[in-house]
Amino acid sequence: QMMSQAEGQQRELIRSIECLPVSGHLTSLDQDLLMLKATSMATMNCLSDCFHILQLQHASQQKGSLPAGTTISWLEPKISLANHFKNGAAQNFPAEINKPASVREEQSIAEPCQLTREPEEINPDEELEDICDDKEDDLGAVEEQRSVILHLLSQLKLGMDLTRVVLPTFILEKRSLLEMYADFMSHPDLFIAITNGTTPEERMIRFVEYYLTSFHEGRKGAIAKKPYNPIIGETFHCSWRMPKSDLTTDAGSNFSAHSPSEQVTLSKDLEGQTELDYYTVKFVAEQVSHHPPVSGFYAECAERKMCVNAHIWTKSKFLGMSIGVTMVGEGLLSLLEHGEEYTFSLPCAYARSILTVPWVELGGKVNINCAKTGYSASINFHTKPFYGGKLHRVTGEVKHNMTNTVVCRVQGEWNSVLEFTYSNGETKYVDLTKMSVTRKRVRPLEKQGPFESRRLWQHVTESLRDGDIDKATEHKRALEERQRNEERLRAETETPWCTKYFLKEGDGWVYHKPLWKTVSAVQTQQMD
Repeated sequence: QMMSQAEGQQRELIRSIECLPVSGHLTSLDQDLLMLKATSMATMNCLSDCFHILQLQHASQQKGSLPAGTTISWLEPKISLANHFKNGAAQNFPAEINKPASVREEQSIAEPCQLTREPEEINPDEELEDICDDKEDDLGAVEEQRSVILHLLSQLKLGMDLTRVVLPTFILEKRSLLEMYADFMSHPDLFIAITNGTTPEERMIRFVEYYLTSFHEGRKGAIAKKPYNPIIGETFHCSWRMPKSDLTTDAGSNFSAHSPSEQVTLSKDLEGQTELDYYTVKFVAEQVSHHPPVSGFYAECAERKMCVNAHIWTKSKFLGMSIGVTMVGEGLLSLLEHGEEYTFSLPCAYARSILTVPWVELGGKVNINCAKTGYSASINFHTKPFYGGKLHRVTGEVKHNMTNTVVCRVQGEWNSVLEFTYSNGETKYVDLTKMSVTRKRVRPLEKQGPFESRRLWQHVTESLRDGDIDKATEHKRALEERQRNEERLRAETETPWCTKYFLKEGDGWVYHKPLWKTVSAVQTQQMD
């Protein structure tokens, strides 16, 4: 009876606030009233769930135990999250005739399957060194829009899947998720150096060193913001150039350096190609599925006969004052010179303290395995305990499975200093904050296709840079609306989505022309 009475009073409170005028001395958009509205709604939702759990416990005490198959869990959300919210109210967008030309253009781009879905060969010579440097250190928008966050949180439940929840535009960082994956490759020197290892043990340790140094640059600034959710069919291309002279000393490794002649012997296999003084690492990513949201990405260094292929399904859940993102999927690194394949997974990511200063934390256990050599690595990303403990802590070990021998241990922070201890007793420290980052090379916007990330999201990005959240939201909404319309049309016509660069193989996605296929074809021709 008390719960029913409280719910009635809370509904009356919400109705009274929403009936206030939108302008004047006391309005429905008043910050204090919005705070009251959000906190009262969150309190009632929490009390309702607690009451439900108490009822189950009471029933179990009467019967002696819970019925078979009964689970105690948080209830599903009572309130729809279908719309964006601006200061606690559903946004009203202007009529089509009043929309900027860029928005109408975003909505009128032809159905992707009607565009050319043939893979496009990107010429790295057309790409220019990236000058974009959007560090996400600005708290202004988050501070100003806290009432919107409260309103959103008041409608979420613990464990709720956020895949289909439309989040406010001001919490977005100025790049697509596909570009974020590319930024994990910002140390191409360490990537290329993996295949320079002279023994299987050395190559596995080098891969672990590269893997652990890749996450720091993947984050832009100290503030946790969310990259754009890629549109299905969206692609991102870039490359890196690494001077061969920078690799001859192998400064990033604990092991002895190799001579320049040893490092470039493979380049002689590439007939008809002029000898260059740099290696090129090429990268391509594509959003291959919308529900569930799956991205595929592929990177290769043809001269060094090495490539990596991965597919990732991002699953987001609401965890109270945090948001958790699970990276479901697998990556495969191929070192064709050695005939080795390394499988690896990715840690979970958490956006913490979303009502104050949001920050990113990684957590979970990942494994790296090479079946051919019998070497494996186990890496633990530790989340901070409730009391005490360090932030961003990581520990791991590299082991030879046949002998159960640990050949390397690592500890430290994935965004600060890492300590590697080797079986020969030597120790190496890597300070990620002082490591040089190789800027990626990207084609200018005017040379990009309509579904390449930067061109596709350019109006959203420009509006965010200008601090115009309303305009950014309008452009973002136009893209999402177009995607929904295209998805509806495909469902009605029973037309399957056709990807451009990645092919479905089993439960994963593989690049259509991976290096292991092209190298095998060249070797076959040479034998003939």
